[in-house]
Amino acid sequence: MDRLSHPWRSVLYIPGSKERALEKAKGLPADAIIFDLEDAVAIEEKPRARALLAETLRSADYGQRARIVRINGLDTDWGRDDVAAMVGVPLEAILIPKVNSAADVQAVADLIPDVDLWAMMETPLGMLNAAGIAAHPRLVGMVMGTNDLAKDLGTRFRADRLPMITGLGLCLLAARAHGVTIVDGVYNAFKDAEGLRAECTQGRDMGFDGKTLIHPDQLAVANEVFAPSEAEIDLARRQIAAFDAAKAEGQGVAVVDGKIVENLHIVTAQATLAKAQAIAALSAG
Repeated sequence: MDRLSHPWRSVLYIPGSKERALEKAKGLPADAIIFDLEDAVAIEEKPRARALLAETLRSADYGQRARIVRINGLDTDWGRDDVAAMVGVPLEAILIPKVNSAADVQAVADLIPDVDLWAMMETPLGMLNAAGIAAHPRLVGMVMGTNDLAKDLGTRFRADRLPMITGLGLCLLAARAHGVTIVDGVYNAFKDAEGLRAECTQGRDMGFDGKTLIHPDQLAVANEVFAPSEAEIDLARRQIAAFDAAKAEGQGVAVVDGKIVENLHIVTAQATLAKAQAIAALSAG
């Protein structure tokens, strides 16, 4: 799987201990699945969940959905065994919880070769060290852990997420500076489609690649919001055509809908069309 071209609109958490959920996930329209061995699994279930998940990933077909396993932290009784169980298992990445620094990434990198690593960004120290974390050579993805971050910050819930904007922004800057995929945190009220749409729209407008989700009913909204709209696709095509025509006449800029179009706008337009094509290919597959 080419991570850079793969869509990450919807990234669904699935408990690694639930056989029914693992089976159902094979047919869900998620771009990626986080198979969770950490928060979603009770302490007494962790060894069984680890074995079940490793066996399932070796035999099950999840199609083009990216498979990411969230392990327990290495500072727990289960983290190292989680990593060991995933050696040789077909998956796209291991997701490391509560990453505070690049050293936390390196600690997992030392235990398992040839597997991409993602970082849960969910602590104040992680926010402050986001640039160093994103720069780690094995790190290819970041996931915002907004529930834990809110707890550590002592914030109140606000629909605009203003208390967390600094942390979200620091991680976005770090991810973009180092070519790392980054997905937004979860929206807890899984029956509130209007609230989910608003938060997805905020995350998309900020620059996130997609959103982590806690319930299959949230998939449709995330997939819609984080995909280019028909209007955006049409505008991208017209911008590219107008700019090509302007270049053919020796001009450096074009005008579309009364707005200047320069080369930087063409880069964005091309990215829009590439994302639309990748989504179409994923849906067809």
